[in-house]
Amino acid sequence: MSKSKRYERIAFVASPSAEAQKALEQLTDIYGNQPADEADVVVALGGDGLMLQTLHAHMRTNKPIYGMHRGTVGFLMNEYSTHDLRTRLGSARESLINPLLMRATDVNGGVHLHHAINEVALFRQTYQAARLRILIDEHERMAELIADGILVATPAGSTAYNLSAQGPILPINAQLLALTPISAFRPRRWRGALLPNTAFVVVEVLEGDKRPVAAVADHDEVRDVRRVEVLSDKTIAMRMLFDPGHSLEERILREQFGH
Repeated sequence: MSKSKRYERIAFVASPSAEAQKALEQLTDIYGNQPADEADVVVALGGDGLMLQTLHAHMRTNKPIYGMHRGTVGFLMNEYSTHDLRTRLGSARESLINPLLMRATDVNGGVHLHHAINEVALFRQTYQAARLRILIDEHERMAELIADGILVATPAGSTAYNLSAQGPILPINAQLLALTPISAFRPRRWRGALLPNTAFVVVEVLEGDKRPVAAVADHDEVRDVRRVEVLSDKTIAMRMLFDPGHSLEERILREQFGH
């Protein structure tokens, strides 16, 4: 069986925008639209927000996901075209993405588990800066960080909020995580750290009653957290498809040179 035939049955998903919905109608007329559980591949039409939603929805299905840009930000998307889609799918390159698993404990002792494809971030909830303690693999690495927050980013998410917070861009195949402070006040010159993707990261909230903190895994938020544990979930590997020459590796490399 040729590679292209693996992608004979296509499931399309689209964001609510008029542009994405028009693309959905065009592509469905040409290629049909199979139920996702019966499809060989899922094609997402929209921007990076829709791609994240689609990856979350199919996180445990092992379905390859191919995005086409019909939204605002399209870093994770391929160019849109109705022409010869099955051939494009058959020629696409695959990148494997391991999500982060966040285990957040709130003020009442409740435990919340969420996955993140881009990053897990902690934010101050009020006007007062957060006071945080950082442990890596059960060893204290920073007794006190005073900042607006901190985030742990995957290579796939390193060009998103992590980059806006002055964090490093990571090659997609790098076995690394970025630990990046958000507007650090003390230590003033601390810019964060690069961690192996086997690291077990724990952030404890100090003075949580006075300085409440929220934790967010992509779009899942937990308020008033006291402790947040983060690790790369190796039990899940999501398959993203990119056109040759436009792989996620190439996009991340270009981003580092300002393109």
